[in-house]
Amino acid sequence: MGVEIQHKINNEDDAIAVAVVAPVILGLQPSALVDHVATVDLSLLSRIPGEPGGSFPVAAEELKFVLGEVNAHTIASPETTSSLKTIAGGSVANTIRGLAAGFGITCGIIGACGDDDQGSLFIDNMSFYKVDLSRLRLKNGSTAQCVCLVDELGNRTMRPCLSGAVKIQANDLTTEDLKGSKWLVLRYAIFNIEVIQAAIKIAKQEGVSVSLDLASFEMVRKFRLPLLQLLESGSIDLCFANEDEAAELLRDEENAADPESALDFLAKHCQWAVVTLGAKGCIAKHGKEVVRVPAIGEAKAVDATGAGDLFASGFLYGLVKGLSLEECCKIGSCSGGSVIRSLGGEVTPENWQWMYKQMHTKGLPIPEPHNFVL
Repeated sequence: MGVEIQHKINNEDDAIAVAVVAPVILGLQPSALVDHVATVDLSLLSRIPGEPGGSFPVAAEELKFVLGEVNAHTIASPETTSSLKTIAGGSVANTIRGLAAGFGITCGIIGACGDDDQGSLFIDNMSFYKVDLSRLRLKNGSTAQCVCLVDELGNRTMRPCLSGAVKIQANDLTTEDLKGSKWLVLRYAIFNIEVIQAAIKIAKQEGVSVSLDLASFEMVRKFRLPLLQLLESGSIDLCFANEDEAAELLRDEENAADPESALDFLAKHCQWAVVTLGAKGCIAKHGKEVVRVPAIGEAKAVDATGAGDLFASGFLYGLVKGLSLEECCKIGSCSGGSVIRSLGGEVTPENWQWMYKQMHTKGLPIPEPHNFVL
């Protein structure tokens, strides 16, 4: 069922639409976010705050500086005629959009969106893929933005700016936001910890399973203790970490954890634990079962933005369909491989077709109905 989008804001806390049937999977993204994606040379990365390759918030003036520098450091791309590609973004939004667009799973977003041009872009993009926006509150103010800088090797450096952006608060959440859904998708962020905790509490009351992504090695490193407390609470059912995040998770003063140790730690506290290893694939654990699945597709990535987010889309699709741990990982590898073939965290129709072909070749169930051409 399509979702009717209400663009006019009647008051600060209007929802965008009224849901009839609860989506199977909900994503909590407290602030709607717009990504500005550009391919840049390495000289720019050395001039921006923070380490290359990670994702860490910047202030409004830093965002303005980075955007001002991008045009002088962009690398021409055959996919875009402008220096920036602007799309609805955010890790959770990428995962939810992927589930709706590529896998046909009914999905929704919980969060807040500003009444500006970026907010309209976010709404238009997500509603195009029939993502349920009835839990996305429209508020007077600005929508969050993120600059995604992609180097010549396809590695991405992300600098989100949440300063002054509208966001959903912990006391905005109600049981109606989660009632009837199966999964809640979260991304760890210390500045959203209160609303994350509130959402988890409601999810557990409503029998909704919780998936957590560890966000970035910078976030894990700087705010490791609250993350460990969250994991050790036993309220996280599924956890995704990439290799860098896994290394930070159990780091002591001298040594970083290897992926296998991090996987074992996560599996002690979560029903499903996954560590993605980039070009080396992934490892996952459920109970006593451990699987290792290689990456699928070409080794060279145009842009790694969204690779982990779309891996989560495929893995969650597998769980919803009751597939084995290995099949979930293989589908995740297919979907993660689809997004790195072009710029940004949105999979193109051509790359969805590429994914379905990979799934077919490996004997994996292809989502229906989809216009898949062998």
